[in-house]
Formats: sequence, structure tokens, C-alpha cells
Amino acid sequence: MHVLAALLAIVSAVVPTRNWYAPSQPLTVDVKSEGEAKLVLTDFNGTALEPKVPSGAEISGDKTVDLKGVYEEASRPGTYILYVVPKGKTTDQFTGTPWVIEVRSEKRGGGPADAVVTRVRPLEYAVMTTDKGPLTMVFYFDVAPITSESFLHLSRTGYYDGLTFHRIVPGFVIQGGDPKGDGTGGPGYNVQAEFNDKKHEPGVLSMARQGDPNERAGAMPRAEYANSAGSQFFVCLDYKSTVHLDHKYTAFGKVVSGMDAVNAIAASPIADPANGKPQSPQLIQKVEVKPVTATDNPYAEMMGLKKK
Repeated sequence: MHVLAALLAIVSAVVPTRNWYAPSQPLTVDVKSEGEAKLVLTDFNGTALEPKVPSGAEISGDKTVDLKGVYEEASRPGTYILYVVPKGKTTDQFTGTPWVIEVRSEKRGGGPADAVVTRVRPLEYAVMTTDKGPLTMVFYFDVAPITSESFLHLSRTGYYDGLTFHRIVPGFVIQGGDPKGDGTGGPGYNVQAEFNDKKHEPGVLSMARQGDPNERAGAMPRAEYANSAGSQFFVCLDYKSTVHLDHKYTAFGKVVSGMDAVNAIAASPIADPANGKPQSPQLIQKVEVKPVTATDNPYAEMMGLKKK
């Protein structure tokens, strides 16, 4: 089991027995409850799904549950969130840390729509501390799971600590995450493009990559350019300027708190308008990855759990 999963087992109400499941394997999770509770599976937008076996979702004490036996969706490609909710409580009053259930299909080369593997990971967010203040970030696990996982891995292992926002284009983006600090560096690997329907609106996180000369004529980027992202990311400022990035860059998350800090960085004096280099370094002090809880859930509004 993943180290993080083992640590979460101490405080979580539900822990998967594996982090990866083949289609032929049961999708089992160990559930712990001090009283009566129920398993709630939602889609990534927060809509609760109906169990095919309602009694299978009921928990009292310790229990191992095969999610495929309780929810039809657990066998179908899609991204879901699993909660443990005490009896008489609403979904936003869950216990422990929810888990992201990614039932993946092969999307390259017109592959079959059937599930090829299931990835289970805790629902996490990140706090990026900058000289201008903290940025709270959530992630689009439903449309950019590979990119989100790469960003969280780099964050968790300290990669971004001490790096800078090396490129600032007022009214467009602030860009950071380059260990060389000049727009040419990366982690030593590339991340497969996950272009999606998320709009590049203010606060949206997206991956920087090499530009394809063919794009100037309106063409989609060729594979070698589309799949050239690494660790460099940018935060969008104004959708009027970033709308052309839709479907051509991988939007993988959003700043849900801290846009005042983003805008302060964007307002920094520029030394060289040609490359967006600021006059003084705009430091990323550190990035912390944190598990979601009922009292600390930056996803609540996005997933429809925030009380109105």
C-alpha cells in the first residue's frame, strides 16, 4: 500500500486494500465506524449515486466492502468520490478523508471504453505559500488525473519549494515551476497531454508546454509538442486573454483561495516584457499537500457540498 494510504489509515474511516485494481479484481476497501454509518459514492460533481445493494453500503463497526458489489458505477469508467457518512448526517458531514475512485479506460488510439484499471487515492489539495500570500489549490482528477498526480507528487517531495514565478504577463498568466528559472527547465520527464473541456478562467491551473509553430495558423499541436509538459504550470488571469488556450493546454486544477496573492504577483514590475521576467524574484516558498476533511474541504463548493 502507498505510504500516504498507510498514514491515512490511522485517521481515516475508509482505506483501500490496494491503490490499483485490475478489472478482474474486487474493489475492496476496509471501513471503520464507531457507530452506524453508510458509504456514499458520488460523481466528481457531487451527485450521489444509488447503490444497487443498499444494505451493502450500510456500516457498523469494522467491515470490508467490495464497491463493485454495491455500486454499478464502480465497474464503469469514470471518476467518483467515496465518503463515509455517519447515520443521520448529510454527505458534507463525512468522517475521515474521502477517496478518489478513478475507473480508467484506454483513451489513446480509439481503445475500448471498458475499464482497464482502477486507481484509488485520497482526496487532497495543496497550499502554495508565496511571498505575496498562500494559494489554495484543488485538482481536476476527473479530466486530468495524470497531470494532477504529477503535480502533487512533485509538491509532496519538495520539488517546487524555493522555485519562482519566472514569467509574468499582466492580464494573461503567471508561470512558475522551472528549476532553471528561465522557462527551459523541468523534472526530467514529460507529462502526457490531457486536453479537456475546462475553461481557462481566472485562477485555473494549466500546464506550460512547447508551442507548435503550426498552432499559429489555428492547428492543434502535434503530439511531440502536446506531450512536452513537465513541471512548469501557469495560473490564468483573464479569460478574455486565455480563451484561446482551451482544449490546447491541460487545465488540471484551480486556485480557490488566494487570488489576491495571484494578482499581487501579476502586478510585479517587469524587467523584460519580451520574456515576462520580473524585476525581483517571485518566490514559491513551499507547497504543502493536505488531505481533505469535513472541516477542511476546499472542494466543497465545486462538488456541491457547501451549504447555501
